[in-house]
Amino acid sequence: MYDGGRRGLLKAGLSILVSASLGRHAAAASSVQGIDPRFGRIVAPDAALRTLYNGGRWCEGLCWSPSRGGLVFSDTRSNRLSLLRDDGSVTTLRDPSDNANGNVLDAGGRLVTCEHRTRRVTREEPDGRLTVLADRFEGKRLNSPNDAALAPDGAIWFTDPVFGIRQPDEGLMAEPEQDARRVYRIDPSGRVDAMIATLDQPNGLAFSPDGRTLYVADSGAALNPEGAAEILAFPVAGGGQVGTGRRFAAVTSGVPDGLCVDAEGRVYAACEDGVHIHEADGTRLGRIATPGPAANVAFGGPEGRRLFIAAGPAIHAIDLRTRGLGF
Repeated sequence: MYDGGRRGLLKAGLSILVSASLGRHAAAASSVQGIDPRFGRIVAPDAALRTLYNGGRWCEGLCWSPSRGGLVFSDTRSNRLSLLRDDGSVTTLRDPSDNANGNVLDAGGRLVTCEHRTRRVTREEPDGRLTVLADRFEGKRLNSPNDAALAPDGAIWFTDPVFGIRQPDEGLMAEPEQDARRVYRIDPSGRVDAMIATLDQPNGLAFSPDGRTLYVADSGAALNPEGAAEILAFPVAGGGQVGTGRRFAAVTSGVPDGLCVDAEGRVYAACEDGVHIHEADGTRLGRIATPGPAANVAFGGPEGRRLFIAAGPAIHAIDLRTRGLGF
């Protein structure tokens, strides 16, 4: 997940819906644009984007945590990990957080976090201790673990681009020790395996409902104008074996960042101009525009129908007609 100074203006001509104030939640301008009739099955015509929080620097790592009663999120540039409850209150979980970025719950409901500053992936135990799941590969330090996803077999997969060792506000500057920016798999036994080494800067990742497809955002263009700006789909077989990836979707505005999937297999991608929504075959159905560049996206809420969106200093939410994967 990478900022890179993206501050493009939203295109004109969109239908702007202004939401009314809801409880303690501030209203935010919302633009919902469908380009395929199937988009209506996802977002109601009167759906409104609400701003739930606006006190961060660069919000990331959205993860709905039922046991905590809210949304875990990272403010990477403020070096803080927090919990946003449904009533709008915010509680600090870790300060400092070692420039935490991506978060995911493991098969046991424990919080797994990617840390830029320490260049590691950790798991929080019930007593609050942190267990290091990965910090090296073949004896060399990782680049800067960025985002993580839980596979159906209980393995944790994570991406390892160089953003956290290239941005002063998001970690400690350093030269990479790894010769590639990979996607790794942490087996339930604890073994760390390199799975994909063909991407420029792997970023957000998410599994299809059956676990047979891994979607990975490649955000190379954030560092190099000629770099990648696309989402790849990789076939995953038993035992975590990965096949050759194919282009799932190209992004023409900025780069793709965080990803999530709904219960019907549609893919949601945080991008410069909002959240792009794609059918499982790659067809783009439409987008939910945000006031600023979107960095991360996740489902949550009591019924799993609430889509949370991290965009710069803010966290927004919109209620959908579909549930997120796992709800």
